[in-house]
Amino acid sequence: MKPAHLAVAIAVPSLWGLGFALTKAGLGTLPPMFLMGMRYLIAALVLIWFVKPPKGVMKQVFWVAVISGTIPYGMVFSGLKDIFASTAILVVQLQIPFMAILGVVLLKEKMSLRQILGMLLAFGGVVLITGEPRIQSNLLPVLLVMAGGLIWAFGQVKIREIGRFVTGMQLLAWIAAFSAPQLFFASFLLEEGQFAALQSAGWREWGIILYIGLIMTALCYPLWYRLLAAVEITRVAPFMLLNPLSTVVFSILILGETMTPMIMIGGVIVLSGIGVMTVERRRRS
Repeated sequence: MKPAHLAVAIAVPSLWGLGFALTKAGLGTLPPMFLMGMRYLIAALVLIWFVKPPKGVMKQVFWVAVISGTIPYGMVFSGLKDIFASTAILVVQLQIPFMAILGVVLLKEKMSLRQILGMLLAFGGVVLITGEPRIQSNLLPVLLVMAGGLIWAFGQVKIREIGRFVTGMQLLAWIAAFSAPQLFFASFLLEEGQFAALQSAGWREWGIILYIGLIMTALCYPLWYRLLAAVEITRVAPFMLLNPLSTVVFSILILGETMTPMIMIGGVIVLSGIGVMTVERRRRS
């Protein structure tokens, strides 16, 4: 891997982790779905000028935006509002085994024994996390995060069905363009205080909005797509583990979160399971 590719592989998941922690900070002022709507609005305004509309599949892209953007992100970040970011990022990793299961059920793919073992480890780790007393007292946010991860995984399966008709950049730009108004509408129906929060937002809140819209979305995803086009996915996949790890670190440093031994052990088991599923051994030639 070239130095430039290595730099992107390290930087992008770490910037996503920082964005997750900053989003948690922003949820103290801004409603979750409204904040996600702002994120996608900014990303769409930046990206949509650089890609052509996906001809012939615009309807499918609209529904992909619903099930891979609007609903899962609305649920995950609504859950994030009421639990620690360091806990939420560990639970949301279940989207990877969920995606593998849906691939077997819907696409007739096969799972190796290694993937099954990793999946069982990941689920076992989340079970351990949910057994933590402070989580037990308020399980709904964790369930929202888990459900959001499941729906996101289903959205990825639907993306595979139209993947040959659209590029990654087209999907990113138009999912953002469709998800922004969808999230604003959902926020109007289910949340309150959006405009008051926006009016009272200071430099901190606007900095978070701009970061998650410009850096976390409009910059990081195109860089990641270019990396995937240039480097074997088996070499890139391990770096995705930097996302939850950096989120935990930034949550402790920026948000002052703490992790109990049970959550730490559960987190290690979850990440071990995800690692077993995604990190493939390179065969010797």
